[in-house]
Amino acid sequence: MIRDVVARFAAGLRFPTLFALTATLFVFDLFVPDLVPFADEILLALGTLLLGFLRKKTPAVPYAAAKR
Repeated sequence: MIRDVVARFAAGLRFPTLFALTATLFVFDLFVPDLVPFADEILLALGTLLLGFLRKKTPAVPYAAAKR
């Protein structure tokens, strides 16, 4: 069930592999202690969200074909 939802979500992404890599790095980075708390976590989270919002471009439908 969860695998189907994730697969459907990833199918619509422009860069699904890059999104998965960034999300995995974000989760890993949450457990590694660092000097500046939450600075890199925030940047990785924002990068993951940005990649999650980049969808595949849908083909443009000509105006005459859409009007019929």
